[in-house]
Order: sequence, then C-alpha cells, then structure tokens
Amino acid sequence: MKMTKLYAPTLKEDPVEAELASHKLLLRAGMIRRGAAGLYSYLPLAWRSIQKIEAVIRDEMEQIDCQEMMTPILTDADLWRKSGRWDVYGPELMRIKDRHDHEYALGPTHEETYTDLVTNELRSYKQLPVMLYHIQDKFRDERRPRFGLMRSREFIMKDAYSFSATQDSLQECYDLQKQAYSNFCRRVGLKALPVVADSGQIGGDTSVEFMALADAGEAELVFCDACGFAADTEAATAAIDLVEGEQGDLQKIETPQCGTIADLAAFLSVPESGTRKALALVDGDGRPVVCFVPGDHEMNEVKAEHVFGSYHMMSDEEIVSFGLVKGFMGPIGLPAGVRACADVSIRESQWWAIGANEANYHYVHAKLGRDFEISDWVDVITAKEGDRCPVCGKPLSHARGIEVGQVFQLGTKYSDSMGATFADEDGIERPFLMGSYGIGVGRTMQAVVEQHHDEKGICWPVCIAPYEVEVIPLDVADGNPVWETGTKVADALVERGIEVVVDDRKERPGVKFADADLIGLPYQVILGKRGVSNGVAEVKDRATGERTDVALAEVADWIADKVIPQRA
Repeated sequence: MKMTKLYAPTLKEDPVEAELASHKLLLRAGMIRRGAAGLYSYLPLAWRSIQKIEAVIRDEMEQIDCQEMMTPILTDADLWRKSGRWDVYGPELMRIKDRHDHEYALGPTHEETYTDLVTNELRSYKQLPVMLYHIQDKFRDERRPRFGLMRSREFIMKDAYSFSATQDSLQECYDLQKQAYSNFCRRVGLKALPVVADSGQIGGDTSVEFMALADAGEAELVFCDACGFAADTEAATAAIDLVEGEQGDLQKIETPQCGTIADLAAFLSVPESGTRKALALVDGDGRPVVCFVPGDHEMNEVKAEHVFGSYHMMSDEEIVSFGLVKGFMGPIGLPAGVRACADVSIRESQWWAIGANEANYHYVHAKLGRDFEISDWVDVITAKEGDRCPVCGKPLSHARGIEVGQVFQLGTKYSDSMGATFADEDGIERPFLMGSYGIGVGRTMQAVVEQHHDEKGICWPVCIAPYEVEVIPLDVADGNPVWETGTKVADALVERGIEVVVDDRKERPGVKFADADLIGLPYQVILGKRGVSNGVAEVKDRATGERTDVALAEVADWIADKVIPQRA
C-alpha cells in the first residue's frame, strides 16, 4: 500500500473532544472519525486492526467448538417482554416502532434472541451442550457517550451463548470460554486481569470480567499479588483489619462540631477505621434504613442496590422527618421503624464509637450484643487498597482497568422465563442452563492503544497492527536510487508475506518521521541517500526506539524473523 493511496488523514493537534490518550491518538492517526455523539467510523487502518482482532476471536472460538452464525440486530420487543427485561433494562435500550406500530429494540445484547432461536430446535439432552456466537454491531443509548470507542452508542461486540443440560456441563462451557478469553487478551497484546465482577443487567450468579490494566480505565480493581485473586470493587467483599473501640461501660460524651468522621476521629484521637459511619437511606420499599460501615470506607452503589433495591440516600429533610440527627446517628435509640444494618466487614468488631442520635453527642464503649443489636449484616462497602485478600489474607493492591470482555453463568434466568426446555434422560422437560460471553471488539483495539503508546504516537504490537512495516524512502523522485531501492525492499517484504506501507509522499523527512511515529506501525525501514550508497537501511523498532543498520539484501529476512513470531 502506498501512502498517497491510503485514506489516513492525520491531525497535528489533539481534538478537543478527546480525553484519553488512546482516543486522541486514534483520531490523530487517521484511524477513526466521529460522526455524532457516541458514533464512530472506522477508517481503513483501524478496520484492518479490527479484522485482526476478530480473526483471533474466531480462531479461539473454533478451538472450543463454539460455532459462528448471525442473528438480526433488530430484536422483537415481545421477546424482551417474555424475558422480563423490556421494562427493567432502562433507557439505555434503544426502542423503535415499525409502520405497524410494533415495537423493537436495537440489540445491546442477544440473550433473548438466542434463547428463542434454540427453543423447539434443541429438544434432547443428547444434543447438548451447544455454544453459538456472532460478531455484530450493538446499540446502547448511553446518557453520556465519551472516551471514543470505550463508551459509545454503537459498537462491535462478539457475544456467545451456551446451552447445557447440567451444571457440570455449564461449568465446562464457562471454563472453556474463560480460558479462550485469557488466550485472546494475550494474543492481541493486552495485559489483562480476569476479575470477579457484578453481573449487572445480564444477570446470573457467576461472572468474570477481563480488565485491561490502564490508569485511564473507568473500572476500579483490587488484586492480590500473593494468590492471584482479583475483583472489581463493585463485587469484591472487603476483609479489613478491624480497629476496636475502647472497652468499658457505655458512656455518652459531648462531641461538639463532630458531624463528620474526620472530625470525630480527630476528637477521639483514633484512626477513622476505629469509628463507624452511619448512612441513612430509603430502600426500594420506601422503608428508612441506617447502615453502618467502617469509618474509612464508602458504600458501593452497585452492591447497595443489590441489598436495598432501588434505594436513595435520605435528603436532609427526610432525615429530620424520620426523627434522625444528621452526623450523629447510631444504633442505640434509633427512632421506631428505622432499621439498623451494618456491613459484614465489622461483624466481628465488638466495641464501637457511634452516634448517640442526639446533636453533638456520641457513645463510646458501645458493645455489640450488650448495648445494641444489628438486624441485618450486608455486603455494601467498596474494597480498597490495603484491605485483606478474602482468599489468602494478604494486603490487596489497587488498579484501574478497561473492561474488554466478560463471561457469565446465567443458569435458568432466561430459559425459565422464556419457556426454553429440553428433555432429560428420563424424558422430563427441563430449562436449559445457559452461559453468556462477550468481547468488545472496538474497546479491545482502543485498550491496546491505551497500553501501547508514547508521547509521539501509537506503538502497535505486531499481532493487531494495521500493517507491520512502513518503508520510508527520503527521496521519491522517479529514477532516484533511494526510491528505486525503497520499492525493491517493499517488494521483497511482500514476497515474504509482510504487510507493508510505502511512504511515497513528496514530504520533508521530518513530516514522514512524525507521521510514522504517530501511526505507529511496528517497524520502520528508513532509506536515505548515504545509507543506500553504502548498501544499508536503517530499521527502527517503533516500540523500543532501537535503530539497527541492516544490509539491504538482508532487510526482508531480518524483519520477517522479527515479525512472523509475533503474529497472533
């Protein structure tokens, strides 16, 4: 491919719309273009990378007998009503009506479609398990599309679905997909962690996310270097080092102007972890609740929703209306009808410093079981760095990540509601045990760029680079030895199966070098007058910046030896 023929309009300045480095670079390198909020076109360079990512997916799915097919993007609302998700999925579901006023959704995911597909087709346990997938555009009406391909309204996703007769069979399918996803991340050049995750709108009881580690990632993770445990903070159960209050008789003390944890801890000369934070909320059934958590931790919204339903934190007016005192709430003497619950991380803590339900007063030496009781123990706090690993007890580390894939065990969530059954060995109709498995294809490409870039541009790993080599002749005049040598080198590389771009533009060397670094193909072959006259080319490794003089006759073999082993 000649650069003069390549549609890759590069930009000198960072676009104002872009925040992440990867988003800026994909725009600047002429790989994607924004059409509207959350809608992007993949230009030729990016599309070549997308095709390589999809090829890795197909190869991994082939190895585990997961069969590719295609279903409509447009999904019938009746299927969503049958599963129960039409009214609960939320405003992110893009809904449309046809000319007959029938409702449809542009699929954000296809559990309903695949469940309906196999109903009355897979009739016997002898036909199971079956795994099916497609790679397809998906749609979600994001409230605030941002970060380029990370959070867009239209995106490419590989989604697979498994149908099993037994839990053991479901577990086997789940494990096969999970291993395939680990292989996929490695093969496309991502450093990623499989982390325990919340199942969200998809449902099911078991889920793992594959998180590409990146400082700019939206997701917060905790992980253990000692045993390999990793979890999204929305799913990790925090194990903390308990800091006990002082023992003794219950004592009520005046604590003026101590309506915050920081003020109280300073007043008592204890760490914030030695206090108990009281959070007032109204649960999904409209009942008032005060939930107690360690003073140095925060309540996680996702976990809290699992426990309390569609809850909301009390306003100042609501706090007063329920007879509570902001900043001084505690489990002793709560108003009638207000339920006291607490996070499981402090269940073994016996001695608490707590609010006295009276302005400017707290209790110290309050003993659980003697002075107060907790009606419910719940898992609601966000795990953080320094908490103990729930598996081995060692301190957890913190990282941020970009979700590129997720695997779910759905159980019978969809087969029950949609009446999808098979006949078991005894001829009894039973619901399928299902799994769901997704990879964000565009997200993967941008995550690779987020992990592989420097101040000059992208540093594509060979495995998914749009092209593998850029040949840069510094003089492209017809009949010039530099240009003629460049074409010969490019032809020799192509003969060895290497993917090549030749920069045949009549531009200054500085412009060519800047664009080459910005686009970031793995290797650059630089040909100048002096080098050609001496029979050598300068080969630059884009990722390391290392430059090597290689004899012109050996360039193709030298690069092939580097490139071919790095392919996915």
